[in-house]
Amino acid sequence: MKRNIIAVGAVAALALSGCAGGGKSGSTGAGSNSEGSDYPSEAITMLIAFDAGGSTDVGARLLATALEDELGVPITIENRPGAGGQIGYTAIANAEPDGQTMGVTTLPGVVVAPLAGDTGAEYAVEDFEQIALQVIDAGGMMVAPDSPINSVEDLVAAAKENPGGVRAATTGIVTGDHFGMLLLEEAAGSDLQAVHFSGSAPATTAFLGGNNVEVLIANVSDLTTLAENGSGKIIGLMSEEPSPLLPDVPTFAEAGYDEVVTGSARGYVFPAGTSEDKVERISTAIGNIMEDPEFQQEMKDLGLAPEYKNADEYSQFWDETVETTRELLPLLERD
Repeated sequence: MKRNIIAVGAVAALALSGCAGGGKSGSTGAGSNSEGSDYPSEAITMLIAFDAGGSTDVGARLLATALEDELGVPITIENRPGAGGQIGYTAIANAEPDGQTMGVTTLPGVVVAPLAGDTGAEYAVEDFEQIALQVIDAGGMMVAPDSPINSVEDLVAAAKENPGGVRAATTGIVTGDHFGMLLLEEAAGSDLQAVHFSGSAPATTAFLGGNNVEVLIANVSDLTTLAENGSGKIIGLMSEEPSPLLPDVPTFAEAGYDEVVTGSARGYVFPAGTSEDKVERISTAIGNIMEDPEFQQEMKDLGLAPEYKNADEYSQFWDETVETTRELLPLLERD
């Protein structure tokens, strides 16, 4: 049975169709706020659990700029990188549930860490109120431009010939990238050596250095620019269908590994306990932004596939991802 890290019903979005999905809830925005129509009336802090410059950070900053115009208040960005996102996620979970602190989360990573049980996570899956989903970004694998590895088949062969000798940089332990590597190992019977970083920026730096890792496992939005400037070649995408953004890059399924489907679903949350009115206010504001064709095009220009889900839809998506992740946790025993 195929096992995908992104929840059942969401994997089709990993084809990067470039269309904003989902519908909006019945909220009418500020007018529906029973606590008063003046929320928000002061700056909101947005916590990002990864370094500046990575695809999570870039997409969030793009949304934050538009959100300032939509809400009429400043959005202050704070990067809290470390421990594969756990430092930032803990800060979000521990913030006051007053609607003044929101955060960016990345599925499956945000739920894998507390579910795995031995990662030292200081927060729980239930510590967040889901606001909205912004993007689903397929995973992929890249090698150096002069690497003798030119395909998924070449990578599998190299890993089998030299078990543990092919080093692969991921954006963090128990992230979608990490699971993508484990899914390939399980499907192909190969053995890659994971080198975990905290976010795409340091993973990319290590890859470009040339001495630390031979493979970079990241999302399409991170890999596209590197491929365009000749810094690497993408050998395969971990999506069910080819990407219209990278039509010449095959999927792992085309190489015979249709189990290798993973990616990064990025959205926004408040700490648990934040009022429903405030959640709906921000969810609706994000929905308005995501409907704007110009904003969608800005996302696509960054290699990001728009995929909006409102608070209720995102909460359901989150729950589905939790269940799928529980099924995949035994893969961690391989690493």
